[in-house]
This record gives sequence, C-alpha cells and structure tokens, in this order.
Amino acid sequence: MPSWIRRKIVLPLVAAGVLGVANVPPLYNATVDWLHERKINSPEYKAANGFWQVVELPKGQRVNAIHAAMLPSGRILLIAGSGNDREQFQAGTFKTLVFDPVNGHTTLVPTPTDLFCAGHAFLPDGKLLVAGGTLRYEVLEQDVKRAGGTMTIKNESPAESRTFAKGTVLVAADGHKYTLGDDVTVPAATKIVYPPHKVGDQPKTVITAGEVKAWVDAAAEGPDYVVDHKAQYEFEGLDGTDHHNFYALADKITMDKQDYQGRKETYEFNPATEQYERVADMHEKRWYPTLTGLSDGSVLAVSGLDGSGLVVDGSKNEVYDPKTKQWTVRSDLNHYFPTYPALFQTARDNVLFFSGSNSGYGPADKGRAPGFWDLTNNNFTTVQGLRDPDMLETSMSAWVGPVQNQTVMVVGGGGVGESTKATSRIDIIKLDGDNPHFVPGPSLPDKTRYPSLVQLPDDTVLITNGAADYRGRFASDNHTARIYHPDTNTLTYAADPHVGRNYHSAAVLLPDGRVLTVGSDPLYRDKKNSITGQFEQRMEIYTPPYLYHDGGRPSVGNGPTDLKPGQSATYTTASRDITSARLIRPSAATHMLNTEQRSLALDITQAQGAITVTLPTSASLMPPGPYMLFFINKDGVPSEAKWVSVAAP
Repeated sequence: MPSWIRRKIVLPLVAAGVLGVANVPPLYNATVDWLHERKINSPEYKAANGFWQVVELPKGQRVNAIHAAMLPSGRILLIAGSGNDREQFQAGTFKTLVFDPVNGHTTLVPTPTDLFCAGHAFLPDGKLLVAGGTLRYEVLEQDVKRAGGTMTIKNESPAESRTFAKGTVLVAADGHKYTLGDDVTVPAATKIVYPPHKVGDQPKTVITAGEVKAWVDAAAEGPDYVVDHKAQYEFEGLDGTDHHNFYALADKITMDKQDYQGRKETYEFNPATEQYERVADMHEKRWYPTLTGLSDGSVLAVSGLDGSGLVVDGSKNEVYDPKTKQWTVRSDLNHYFPTYPALFQTARDNVLFFSGSNSGYGPADKGRAPGFWDLTNNNFTTVQGLRDPDMLETSMSAWVGPVQNQTVMVVGGGGVGESTKATSRIDIIKLDGDNPHFVPGPSLPDKTRYPSLVQLPDDTVLITNGAADYRGRFASDNHTARIYHPDTNTLTYAADPHVGRNYHSAAVLLPDGRVLTVGSDPLYRDKKNSITGQFEQRMEIYTPPYLYHDGGRPSVGNGPTDLKPGQSATYTTASRDITSARLIRPSAATHMLNTEQRSLALDITQAQGAITVTLPTSASLMPPGPYMLFFINKDGVPSEAKWVSVAAP
C-alpha cells in the first residue's frame, strides 16, 4: 500500500482476563472491529466485493473538493473555489488542487475567481471548460441588514454601450441611495427608422432602450431603504444627455432572503500547464449551471442562478465555440430547467435527453419533467413512467453500459428544497425505440439523496455515496455501495465505504479501473443535529472486484493516440484473452451531475500480438475530446487505460 494512503485498523490490544466486567463491552466492540477488518482484508472478500482505502493528504494540501475532473494527464482536478466557506469567500481565498492518484503528489493551482458551483465540460483539445461560479453568498432573511433587489438599468442612447463599476450609486426620488453589486455593461439602444407610408409623411424613428438587470444593495442598514412599489432611480453624478439616457427601474427593494448569485467568467483549464486560461465571459451570470458538450465540440450552457439570484430564463441559453472562444446567446433554444439539470447528448444529432435529475433551485412545478429536447426546432417531448417524480432533486443519472445501447438510469433523490422526502428508486429508460419510457429497476438498500454513479469498464455501474436526509441531517449517511448489472437489471453488494458522503460529493473513474470519491458537506455531525458539520476532506479509493481476479490484467500497448470517428486503430498487446474494448470519456463531476462520462463499445479484431479497434462513426455517440481506451479480458478484468483523443468528424 502506498505510504500516502491511510487506513484505520482497530485491533484488540488488551487480553480479556485483564479487564473487569465493566470493560467487557469495549473489548467486545474491539473484537468485532478486528474481525470485521480481518474479513474485509481477506482475498476472498476483496474478490467478491472490492476494497476501499482512505486517502488523507497532508494538512496544507487538502481542499473542499466541490468539483472533481479526471484530466487526460492522468491527474485529478479538484476545484474548491471558496469551498462553501463564507470566510474564505470574503477573504478572496480560492483553491484548486491537482492530485496524482498514482504517487499521491499534489499541486495547488492559482485560482482566479470563485469557481465554487461553476459548470464544466471537456473540449475537443482536452482542456476543461469551466464557467460561472459564485459572485455572492446567500443571506437568510433573519440576517439581512441592508435592503436589496434587482434593478433594470436602461440606456436610451443608440450611440454607445456603457459600463458602470461595482459600487456605482443610484438615487431614489426620496434621496435614498443604492449601490451596484457588480460591474454591469448596458448595451446601446436600438434605433430603427421606418420610411413614410405616404408622400408628405415624415420617417418614423423608434428607439428601444438597451437594458440589463443588476443587483443593488442599500447604501446603509435598516428598513428605511425598503421600497414596496415600482420606482425610477437616477445615476449619481450623471448630467446632461447622460442623465436622460441612463436610469434604472425596480419593482421593489426588500429585506427578504437574498440568494446566491452567479458569475459569468469563463476559463479553459489546460491539463498540460495546469493553469486556468481566461476566455470570453458568458452573456449571463450562472451559479449551478449545466455545461453539455455537443456533437460538434461546442458546449451548451443552461440554467443557473443569475446576478440577482434568479434562475436564468430559458431564452438566455448560450453556446460556446471552442474555435473562437466566444459565447453566443441562443434564444431559439428556449427551454427552462432547474439548476444543474442532467442533460445527455443522445445518439440523435442535436437531440438532448433531460433525465429529470437536478440539484435544486427553481419552482417545484416548472421544468422538472424528463424528456427529449430537439435543438433543431426547440421541441421538448416528455416521457412517462418515472416513479417518484416529485423526488428528482439530488438524484443522479448516468448512461448504463455502452452508449450505443442508449440506456439511462435515474437513481435516488429527494423532495424539493430541504424536504425530508427521499427515495430508493432506480428507474431505467431506453432512449431509442418507438415509445421510450421508464421501467423499474432494483431498489437501493436505503433511501438515498446525493448518490454517485460511476460507469466501470466491464459495463457495470458503481453506486455509492449518499444520505437518507437533506445534507446528511440526523447522521443519515448511508455508508453503502452497490454495483448495478445491466444485463440482469440487478444490484450486487459492494464493500462498504469508510467515509460517509452527502452534499458536495463526487466520484470519478481512474485510468487504472479504480474509483476515487471526494467531498461531503453535512449540515451537522451528530444524530441530534446539534454539532455543526465540517467539510469532509478525506478522499477514498475503491478497487472493484475485477482487480482481485487471478491471472493478471490485459494491456494496451503502442498505437495511435489521435483518432477519428469510424477509424480503425491497431495496438500491440501481450494479452490473448481480450474479448472487448471500451472508450470511456473522463468524468467531470459535481452536485450529482456527471454527464461527461460515457462508455463506447468498440469493434475488435485480433491478430498475433495486436488488437485492432474500430470506432463508431457517429459524433453524437462520441463527442470529440479525450477518452480512456480499455481492453477487457474474458473474466471482465480491464487493462490500465491508454489516453486517446477523438477529433470531430
């Protein structure tokens, strides 16, 4: 076992005869612990159930792992940003850690802004697009000291746009002042000149003001700054035509709860340099957005909380072009989703599937029904059959088996918000066919919010992490794991993880076929909900049963690393019992969302000392970008992965 992996093994060190009657229970407990450790460390147990190892990094190298991505360098990107820590946010202390699961080495990466609760997706060149994050933490109603609200900033000048800096003052008619919560750029007005309808008429000029919404705070504390009616506000210091052209409107300014607010900054994380590279901002600020890679290599951004703490409207969905490194608003792709919706690129070009899984914000009765979203015409077609449809929040969804099978599973979840409702439901849907609909799968052993799902190279799915209650209240972490078998639609037992994980946890497949789990952000640490929770900074690595089989592992040797859809490629190998090959896209996981991962079955032919694989032709099945190539033998044992890059067709 590497020295950087830590396990706690409890041994009975005191003989029974030395202890009095009062000490029998501790002796009994120690004996039980020792027997349990002996059992789970036995070769027979590992071969049947796998094995967990706790990873505890040195104190100065730990982060609150909100996001986890498997980089094509073989190292893990762990993004904390402020790590859901208000003090770190206020201090401007933002963290990112790169962790090497092979040797335990870590590198802290300069983090330019608070990427806590951003969105991410891999690009064709292997970089990770990271967009959005946290502009402002929520303030509960009882803690609100300054009134605040959303103003619509207007610009009636068609000649220019104008940027107003954070802190710019707006003044009400009664003299009360309010300050902008962030920099804001107001677009120029549009001017249209209509020709006269008949001779002698004058041309008609119509000017439509440019506008943008922005959050403002009262300049001082107290209820005197509350405004319960629509009102107009002037910019302090503007005069002349500027005074006329630039102003603000607001429906009300209140001391209600103030939600988290999103950022619009966008970065590409370069796995070669391990640095963030700034690209064009999104048009909308987003906190809890989903970024979905499309078949042409572009990335669609939807949902998230905006700069006022409201869910971004569907008319403001936007697409990132990795060639120009610019975002384009796609008002034609108008569909509303709750935050962090699980969107999958299906086998049909320009058709996405929304499984219903999401991570929270948004009305309970809007945008939560699963269905197909056709990006060519903006049609959304709902699907039926999902059980417990009111418990999709904090559920997780993933592909099941090779993506060619077009099968998705929805696992666990709970009621909207801080609901105590949770479900053990697993439902399965095949996306192709005449009438796609959900059918029941096996049930989890416990009701489970915040599960993590990881596709394994042998076509099974590891299901781990989770709690029975909101953010692990009442010490409700499940401490269980199961493996789903799509060929039989059954679950089998997997070894119990040592570390419980709920909100802000994630799991990713490693190139050696193991699984890394990170994070957990409980509200409390005890069953009485009396002790404030602490973020779980320990990691844990699961070794599946297939790596304890006798006979060794197959291997992927020399061969091309740059591939295209439909291409055949030959790799040397000393293994003779290889029966299948899989391309698995690396994970980029956060908040029960990991739609990046997908497994593709490759056609194979064998020759002496070599295997030739043939890739699918469809870019919808295989979006361009990095993949891990695994060979699997007749016993279901995978090779260590070889990193390859799949180009756009």
